[in-house]
Amino acid sequence: MSEDRHSQADPVELITDPTEKAQREAENGVRQFKEALEIIRSSIGDHGGKFRLTQSIILRLHQKALEGIHPLAGTYRNSPVYIGKSNHFPPAHTEVPDLVAEMCAYVNDNWHMSGIYLAAYLLWRMNWIHPFADGNGRTARVVSYLVLSVKLGSLLPGTPTIPDQIAAGKTPYYKALEGADDSWKRGIVAIADMEAMLEGMLAMQLLKATEEAAI
Repeated sequence: MSEDRHSQADPVELITDPTEKAQREAENGVRQFKEALEIIRSSIGDHGGKFRLTQSIILRLHQKALEGIHPLAGTYRNSPVYIGKSNHFPPAHTEVPDLVAEMCAYVNDNWHMSGIYLAAYLLWRMNWIHPFADGNGRTARVVSYLVLSVKLGSLLPGTPTIPDQIAAGKTPYYKALEGADDSWKRGIVAIADMEAMLEGMLAMQLLKATEEAAI
């Protein structure tokens, strides 16, 4: 499967120069991850409360990723979107708010499930909904990682992090997404491949942390 599985929506980006855009995307990626870490810290430190995934958290992280790049940073798409090199056609933009709300409710209602399962579910479901005109993959990966970290009650040590590992080699990630999409056409949530991928990446991240600590 090709490494190109990008959103294709109306071309309304604020930066047209490829080099400038790449630089801004890298800077925003750092900002988005730092924002996620702040949410994780506050969530695992709030012993008197219970974390709940909300649309505002997702939009807040998306805004960090697309600020200065796209006029719809921090908001849902307002038009159809297509995914290059994929057989999946995301739902109409009018359905996005309700679908994201349902996704958040699913995670919150099933908080007793394992962190790997919830992270895998989010990674697939957010990509399936494709709620944004751009930045869907980046935001899905960081939201998935945030929920995994909060569920495990830790700022997970080690690098490369799971989002960085996915970004470095997307073919297994894309295959897992396509497999889950195909299963959902039959009304089945089948994310075992995504869970296995995340388990391996988590192990790799924690192993690196152990090796770094031993140096």
